[in-house]
Amino acid sequence: MNQNVQAVGGPALKALGKQKAVVAIAIMFIVMIFTDSNFYTPANFSNLLEAVSTNAIIAFGVTLAVICKGCDLSVGSVMAMSGIIAIMLLNSGMHMALAIVIAILSGSVVGFINGFLIVQQKSEAFIITLGMGMLVQGVALLLTNANPVSASNPIFQRIANDNWLGIPNIAAFMIVLGVLTYLLLRFTSFGRNCYALGGDYEVAEHSGINVVRTKWLAFVLTGTFAAVAGVLAASRMNTGLPIAGVEVPLMVNCGVVIGGTSFAGGVGGVPQSFIGIFVMFLLRNCMSMLGIHPYIQQLVLGIMIVSIISLDCYAIKRKKEAV
Repeated sequence: MNQNVQAVGGPALKALGKQKAVVAIAIMFIVMIFTDSNFYTPANFSNLLEAVSTNAIIAFGVTLAVICKGCDLSVGSVMAMSGIIAIMLLNSGMHMALAIVIAILSGSVVGFINGFLIVQQKSEAFIITLGMGMLVQGVALLLTNANPVSASNPIFQRIANDNWLGIPNIAAFMIVLGVLTYLLLRFTSFGRNCYALGGDYEVAEHSGINVVRTKWLAFVLTGTFAAVAGVLAASRMNTGLPIAGVEVPLMVNCGVVIGGTSFAGGVGGVPQSFIGIFVMFLLRNCMSMLGIHPYIQQLVLGIMIVSIISLDCYAIKRKKEAV
């Protein structure tokens, strides 16, 4: 009897150990039952879902880069710039669809440059994308003279704020992009190649995988997803802000790791990244509902991020030592 219980419980406990973020979500939901707050209201859940959606879309792109043993700290600036470009082109009289396409392509171009410098020139992803983020933010500030820009066409605001079958449009976009990214990683040669080169770059290269093209494309897609999120964020607020994505790179990259997509590369995926992003926003939402001071909220999030990243780095170190 005990052996049967262990046989069933062993894999379950192992799976639970890999998804600590899910346990954290369950604990927060249970704790909020006993509080006098508006946490369990449709309005709060709707706002939480909309807030998560933008960052989750960016996280889906960042997941590709992290699986390939990279990172992207330029996504916040790309998000801000793409939203500004879409609104400015729209206000100039350009057709909305064309303005949005050009705005999204601007993110693809940034990702293409990041990929070239990281993959072709063998530069460090952390430094390159950090510098690129500063460069792109400078472009956004120059385009707007450091002022917010508002869309003159009311239809633009409806892109993210309308509902589809009771689901906010921005959340529907997140679900569609999440499913497509999951399918891309799990059922295409590109996805398998991402996991292979993230696991061992040299082995993947000697196995005949075009590692340069694969990793380069991962960064292009990362920039593209950030631009899509930027257009949706601008639509949601009907405004383009040049400093809108200041906290995004840290939140997204750390959220991806919290969900279980390691900086070591080769492991993780879209569901894990979504869970990691959701944990961070749910924690902030719970603290706001409890009336915790914003400074304390920042402190708690900082402690969580440092702890998770430290544990991930320790796991990478143990993995190398084991080899």
